Amino acid sequence: MSNFKSNVIALALIGLTSTAMMASAQAAGPSGTAADYGTLAPANAAARTIVINGDTKWVNVENGETVQFSVGGQSFTWNFSTFPGTTSFDLSKISPAGVQFGNVRVYVASNPLYRG
Repeated sequence: MSNFKSNVIALALIGLTSTAMMASAQAAGPSGTAADYGTLAPANAAARTIVINGDTKWVNVENGETVQFSVGGQSFTWNFSTFPGTTSFDLSKISPAGVQFGNVRVYVASNPLYRG
């Protein structure tokens, strides 16, 4: 078999494998865990800090944003990466054990990089 044919077959197999992997990754849906909303991040990655107090009922963030939340001397930093269509959830879903924020709702705006 010529090198050209071997290369074409190899590229076709790589393409099919990549397509199958992407399709399976996209098929995975929400898991019901904090991972559905993003990941913990180091404090120095935060673009801003949101201080939660007794009057706080909601906070606004953008998908893709990294925010540090602070309340009563406790804090954690979160990088938001939500599934399409997820526009709000309770802050308690992502706060680490022992960090109490009360009933605070997180409203997630779409990532400005992907807005039309």
